[in-house]
Amino acid sequence: MTRKTYGNRAYWYLAPALMVMTLCGVIPMAMVGFYSVHDTFAGNRFFWVGFDWYASVLTSPEFFASAARSLGFSLTVLAVQIPLGIYIAVRLPTQGVLSNVYVVLIAIPLLTPWLVVGYIWKVLVLPHAGLLGAAALWLGIDYDMTNPVVVWLTLVLMDTWHWTSLVVLLCFAALRAIPDDCYRAAKIDGASGWAVFRHIQLPKLRLALLIALLLRFIDSFLIYTEPYVITRGGPGVSTTFLSHELVQTATIQFDLGEGGAMAVIYFLIVLCVSWVFFTLIVPRDRDGKAR
Repeated sequence: MTRKTYGNRAYWYLAPALMVMTLCGVIPMAMVGFYSVHDTFAGNRFFWVGFDWYASVLTSPEFFASAARSLGFSLTVLAVQIPLGIYIAVRLPTQGVLSNVYVVLIAIPLLTPWLVVGYIWKVLVLPHAGLLGAAALWLGIDYDMTNPVVVWLTLVLMDTWHWTSLVVLLCFAALRAIPDDCYRAAKIDGASGWAVFRHIQLPKLRLALLIALLLRFIDSFLIYTEPYVITRGGPGVSTTFLSHELVQTATIQFDLGEGGAMAVIYFLIVLCVSWVFFTLIVPRDRDGKAR
């Protein structure tokens, strides 16, 4: 009876959070779903069109082009940030005052708002006044922000500076949880540094890396503010990601139906990826039930 009482009390503790999630997530998503199956006139008259907007989005070359750019950006930053984060976490000291100092310094970029990050890097790449622009000019390199390759490189560097800290902190926490006995046994056996990393550290990083991959994929796939501040989606449409295409359709062109359908598809893509990672993260027993 005591356990049952505590269980019911836990649901009451969760009620405020569930109410906030409903107000901030479920209700707006329901409105988006409503827009996606209606056409609107003057913003206050709606006409049922079924799945016509979904068919329009799924046959739009612009949608697939922007989705490919978003996916390409996500895969690029993951290929850079995951190995870099693992390397930094492994090299950090695990004990002493310096360990705490390094953790605080590494966490600073995570505290910087997205809009501020965009404007910082927009100033950094100015041809003569910006640090990167002036350094490239001093080295004789033409840091031309009208070149799509240079722009993509800038966005990858910016995102790496901003979010590699998350990977580092997750991996560092997982490494701190490894018992010292494992390292002592490896030292007795004469294991090399690579052997210690491969057979002791890397298996212990599996859960942390899955969480890091999930969080970084979702955030990079949904990125909007920083590229918009720096490039406005240019040059041309080379950095017009799916989030920019969605905002352009829904708020600038005011095509609420098409924008709603695009948002639902966008949401389903992220939901499917999150479900795949969830099945990898949550351990299951032999009957297939989550433990």
